[in-house]
This record gives sequence, structure tokens and C-alpha cells, in this order.
Amino acid sequence: MKTPEQEQATPERLMQFGFAYAPPLIIGAAVSNKVFDSLASGAKNVEQISKETGASQRGLRAIMNALVGLDLLKKDRDEKYSLTPESEAFLLSNKPGTLAGFFAMVSTHLLPDWLHLNEAVKTGAPPIALNQEAAGPEFFSVLVENIIPMSYPAAVTLGQSLGLAGKREPVRVLDIAAGSGIWGIALAQQSPRVRVTAQDWPAMIPTTKRITQKFGVADRFSYVEGDVLEADFGSDYDTATLGHILHTEGEERSRKLLKKTFKALKSGGTIAIGEWLVNDQRTEPLPSLIFAVNMFIHSERGDTFSFKEIKSWLEEAGFKNVRTLEAPGPSPLVFATKP
Repeated sequence: MKTPEQEQATPERLMQFGFAYAPPLIIGAAVSNKVFDSLASGAKNVEQISKETGASQRGLRAIMNALVGLDLLKKDRDEKYSLTPESEAFLLSNKPGTLAGFFAMVSTHLLPDWLHLNEAVKTGAPPIALNQEAAGPEFFSVLVENIIPMSYPAAVTLGQSLGLAGKREPVRVLDIAAGSGIWGIALAQQSPRVRVTAQDWPAMIPTTKRITQKFGVADRFSYVEGDVLEADFGSDYDTATLGHILHTEGEERSRKLLKKTFKALKSGGTIAIGEWLVNDQRTEPLPSLIFAVNMFIHSERGDTFSFKEIKSWLEEAGFKNVRTLEAPGPSPLVFATKP
């Protein structure tokens, strides 16, 4: 049995929560002031980084010491700072798969909306509905490229599970609400036989085109413009991808979208869904529960869902053999097949 001393609550964990906003803002400040990029050429002290970046020595010293505490920088006995493997891999602005842009936009594109959470909870209305075409493209045209590292490894795993590299016949892919186009891009990279139809709002298509050109697969992409429930997807696709789309659409629109996607696939075709899954009781995992609040802040009906819920919607649409595929990312991919 626990003693009264062991059962006594302490404030330490809550105090840690009180400053939980700090790490992403510190990383964002370091990105914006070129701290990581400056250290790419080797270890430097605060004075050297200040001279190179133009940032104040006092400010640099404060955030860089904090980054040492976050294990994103190292500091030696001579007060010189250097990158860690993690920051070198993901926080240099010119690296493929960098997260530098995401952290730079936290203070400008994410945090301002979260500051209205109190009022939104009271009224039930988000401060801005980014799932609407009027406001969405301006936000998503910045976001989608900065979150490529979240989806790219999972999309590569998807292509491998589909055996694309060994395909001898043409493979038609429908990338729904494509955004950056990274799901289709990763599949196209695995086989020259892959052809991708990317669907999104008209204002998003230029972003998709630019990124497909950046990855060298633009010649194998075609485009369909419009809202996901209104655009003409076409038919006879081998694979359809919904990469982190359902949480923005909410239940009602998601169920309609899955039925529409079912019609667009050929018999034997596969749907692959990337999501932030929660358990049936909505008690874990914590990142997906927090992301549900993010959807509440940024959409009218957005939410995170369980595998059981999505499975029931897929079966309602006519899909069979609903299963998961372990892949890098927030949650496993959800797979299903059209009979």
C-alpha cells in the first residue's frame, strides 16, 4: 500500500505543462534567426553566430542554451555550440525533409488561432474554418510543404506494400485533397508506370504543381480542381490516397467522401488513409487527442477518429478487408479493398 506521502499530489507536472508552449517557439526563433543553418559549417560561439546572423548575443545565448537543454544543440567547454544528429537531419533549411519551415510558422499560422480556444470552447465555433475554400488555401499553401516529413515516409511504405516497383502494367493513383502531392509523389518515385491524378481546390493546384516539379515527377501528374465532394474524380483507379484528410472533413463529409472514392476505384482497387487515430474510448494516444483540439480550433466539424469508426464508414461504403499497415507517422495507415 502507498503511504500518504506517496499519494500526495505535487504541482511539478502541471508547472511543466505551463511552459509547454516554449519548445516549439524556441525552435522557431532559432530557425528564423538562422541558428541551425549557421552551425551547419561547424561549431561556433555566440559572438560568431551573432556576427553571422545579425541576431543579438543576449537573445542567441538564451535560446541556444535552451536548445542544449532540449538536446537539439551541444555545447563544449569553450562555449562553442554545434548541431546534434537530430537538428542536423531535420532543422537545416536546405535539407530534404526539413521541419524548419513548420517550426517557423508555429507563431504566425498556428498559435494565433489557439489563443482563441477559451472563446471557441464556450461558443462551439472555431476562430477560423480552414476546411472552407474561402480561407483554406492561404493557410494550406504554407502548411503542406512544411509537413511533408510527416507523410513522406508513410507514403514510401505504402508504395512498397503495394509492390509498385515490380508492376508491369500502368498504375493509376487518385490523390484526394493532394495538397503538396507528397502521397502521389512518393508512389510515382517507386515506378515509372505510376500515373497520379491530384485533386484539390483550384487555388491549391499551383502549390501541388510546384512541388511535383521539385521532386521530378511533374510529367506523371494530372489535376482535378474542386471541392472533394463536388469534383469529378473519374474512375478505374488502382489506388486512392487520403493523406490526413478525414480529420479536417468531419464525420458526415468523410462518410460521403469514402462512398465517392469507392465509386472511383476499379474492382480490386485499394484505398489508403493516413490519420491521427484515437482508441475507442478516446483516452489515448495523447498526440491524437491534442490534434482533435487542433481540428476543433481550425474547422467546423473536424475531429480525430478511431480505427473502428473509420472501418465502419469504409464498410458502409462497400469496402472489404479493412486493415491497418504499420508505417512511420502519427498512426498506422488504414487500408481497404473494393471487391
